Amino acid sequence: MSTRAAPVATRSRRGIRLHPAQAVVAGFAATNLIGTALLSLPISSRSGEWTGFVDALFTATSAVCVTGLTVLDTATHWSPFGLVVILVLIQLGGLGIMIFASLVGLALARKLTVRSRLNTAAEAKAVGYDDVRGLVRGILLISLIIEAVTFCFLAPRFMLAYGYGPAEAAWYALFHSVSSFNNAGFALYSDNLIGFAADPWICLPLCGAIILGGLGFPVIMQLRKEFRRPLHWSMNTKIVLWATATLLVGGTVYITVFEWSNAETLGAYDPATRLLIGFFHSVQTRTAGFNSVDIGLMHDETWLGMDVLMFIGGGPAGTAGGIKVTTFAVLFFIMATELRGEGAVNIFGKRLSRAVHRQAITVVLMAVAAVMVATISLMVITGLSFDRVFFEAVSAFGTVGLSTGITGDLPDAAEIVLVLLMFLGRLGPLTLGSAIALRQRRILYEYPKERPAIG
Repeated sequence: MSTRAAPVATRSRRGIRLHPAQAVVAGFAATNLIGTALLSLPISSRSGEWTGFVDALFTATSAVCVTGLTVLDTATHWSPFGLVVILVLIQLGGLGIMIFASLVGLALARKLTVRSRLNTAAEAKAVGYDDVRGLVRGILLISLIIEAVTFCFLAPRFMLAYGYGPAEAAWYALFHSVSSFNNAGFALYSDNLIGFAADPWICLPLCGAIILGGLGFPVIMQLRKEFRRPLHWSMNTKIVLWATATLLVGGTVYITVFEWSNAETLGAYDPATRLLIGFFHSVQTRTAGFNSVDIGLMHDETWLGMDVLMFIGGGPAGTAGGIKVTTFAVLFFIMATELRGEGAVNIFGKRLSRAVHRQAITVVLMAVAAVMVATISLMVITGLSFDRVFFEAVSAFGTVGLSTGITGDLPDAAEIVLVLLMFLGRLGPLTLGSAIALRQRRILYEYPKERPAIG
C-alpha cells in the first residue's frame, strides 16, 4: 500500500479550502501587493515623493517574479530603503513564497504542518513531502552559499579595480549577487552592466551564479550528493544539464556571429571581448536579464534568436522562468520518436510517462497563447512595431528582463499587461491554471476512440 500523499486541498482555520497550487499563487499575489505598498511610500523614492501605483506594482512584480524589467531607473529613482525592499522581494521570489513561509515555520515552531508541506512540495516540484524540511533547508543553504561565493568575487573587484570603498563595494556586490543567482537582472546602474562589458571578473561570476540558479534546486541538490555517480542521476537532472549546455553554446555562437560586425554592439570590442559579451548575453537569455551592450541596437535576427532562448528559459523548480528546458526537451524527444516511427518515448535509458506528453504540450500551447495575446494587446495599446513588442512580451513571460528600450515609455495599460504576463511566467501556466480551477475532475467513463487526420 502506497504511503505517498495526494496533493489534496488544504483548509484554513476559517474553513476556506486551498489547493497547494492556489496557495502558491495567493502567496505570490500577496507578496506583490505588500511590495507595491512599500514601494509606493515616499521613503522608497530618492525624491521623497509618492511613486505611482502602477509603476510601484510593475517594479514589485518584476522583483517578486525575478524578471528585471523596469519602468523607473533603479539607480536614480529608488532610495536605499526602496532598494532594500526590491532586494528582499527578489530573494523571496527566488526562494519561493511557500518555501520562505516554511523556513519561518521551522524557525518558530521547528516543525511543518501537513498544509505547509503540501504547499512547499507543490512550489518546489517535489514528488512527495516526507522530507520537505530537508528540502527547505537545502534550498536555503544552496542559495546562501552561491550568493556568498559570488559576493566574494565581486566585492574585491569593485574595490581594487573601480575604487569603491569597503561599504559601497559590499553593497554593490551583495545586490548583484542576489540579483544574479535569483535570475532577476536588476542592476544598480542606469545602463545596467554596459560599463563592465569587457571585465570578465565581473561578468563571469555573475554568469556562474545565473547558470546555477537556472539549473533548479532539485538538480543542484542531486549534484551535491551524487556528483561523481552520473548513473544515479534522475532523468530531470540529465535533461537539464544536457539542454542547458546545448543552449548556452548554441546561444553564444548565434549571438556572437550575428553581432560580430555590429559596430553598435560587439563590433566595438576586440575579438576576446566579443566572445565574452556573446557568452554573457547567451546566459542572460536563460531568464537573468542583465545586459552589457544596448539590446535596442542589436540586429532584428539577433532579437529573434534571443526570443527563442528566452521562451525556453531554464530548469524547473529554480529561479529561472520560461517554459523550462525540460518541457522543450520532452517535445524534442517526442518529435524525434515520431520521426523514427517508434512507440514509446525513451530518454537517457528511461521511458517517458504519457502524462508528461500532455503536460508539455499544454504548457507550450498556453505559453504561446499568452505571449501572442499580450503581443497583440501591446501593439494595439502602444502602436509600436511587432519585433520590439514581441521581444518585450517574451522577456516578460520568460521572466528575463531584457528589453529593446521601450519599457520605460509604456502607458499604464501596457504595464498592466506585462505585470500579468510576468506573474503567469513566474508561476507557470499549469500552476496558475490548476489554481484557478475549482476542483480536479475525475471522469468515470470513456468515450469511443477515433483518430482525426494530422498534418
